[in-house]
Amino acid sequence: MASKVPHLMTLGDLSAPEILRVLNHAYGLKRRTQPWLLPSVPSQAGKKSMRLPSQSLFPKTIALLFSKRSTRTRVAAETSAELLGGRALFLGSEDIQLGVNESPRDTARVIGGMCQGVFARVGDHSEIEELAKYSPVPVLNALSSLWHPTQILADLLTLHEHSDQFGTAKDPRKSPARLPDLKPLTVAYVGDSANVLHDMLVTYPRLGHQLRVASPKQYRAPTEVWDRVKELECDKGIWWGEDPKEAVRGADVVVTDTWISMGQEAEKEERLRAFEGYQVTEALCANANPSWKFLHCLPRKPHEVDDDVFYGSRSLVFPEADNRKWTIMALFE
Repeated sequence: MASKVPHLMTLGDLSAPEILRVLNHAYGLKRRTQPWLLPSVPSQAGKKSMRLPSQSLFPKTIALLFSKRSTRTRVAAETSAELLGGRALFLGSEDIQLGVNESPRDTARVIGGMCQGVFARVGDHSEIEELAKYSPVPVLNALSSLWHPTQILADLLTLHEHSDQFGTAKDPRKSPARLPDLKPLTVAYVGDSANVLHDMLVTYPRLGHQLRVASPKQYRAPTEVWDRVKELECDKGIWWGEDPKEAVRGADVVVTDTWISMGQEAEKEERLRAFEGYQVTEALCANANPSWKFLHCLPRKPHEVDDDVFYGSRSLVFPEADNRKWTIMALFE
């Protein structure tokens, strides 16, 4: 009997130890291929040389099935596949027959017969579920209306790498090649209850972190997401309200995301009114921990976070963006 194809729709599909294994692997890949991140160790040449990761994707091809625009996800996926010795084949909505003259079922079978994996960035979550249902090769969710697992992996890797900024003592006995430990954090999210938050909800509490969420009542997580939260027993680690100042109280990390996702442009004025007072600023976060840090999945709009925070010393947004590459690479392997 054929084995079940291992798809990844959300981090809720992985156990907490499996998530940590992916993060450890991503950290190792990054350190091996970015030697300037390693502690200074003299070598015969007096310089550190780049070490390629295992060429585990040679001569394989991963189909990048993208129906939405992308910067970080596309660049991360293409460069990851190349570093692993494989190829990323970009298939935008204008490039193939999917949704025009061909069903997702037929498309999944055809692509799966020629490629060894599918990395899909779609609109409604039902689209990627149908692809996964009929695909003979693994399908990884690069983003859907409900979930964004690769973003949360990048966020977690970033927090582990900056663990010393949260008061975590480094264990001198621990190998520098291992992922730094991260103490339990209080993570505040202010903004729209969308795919980034949804994967946070099913992940952070299982790793020992507390979540404090502020979102207008009409933008709460849909029932199917909250059902998954309760199924994984994550609800006990989540506070939810409408006051962003209360949400950030005692927070080590403050996170926001776009208030107006692709396809929601017609709702712009309504959403801007609903999220008035949610812009992340120093004033909003006056009751957060004094050393609080800021995350945003990008692209960012000024009404979501002001320049002082976004470009200031609290911001980890660009290391966070960089880490999309290493976490996606770890999933590809």
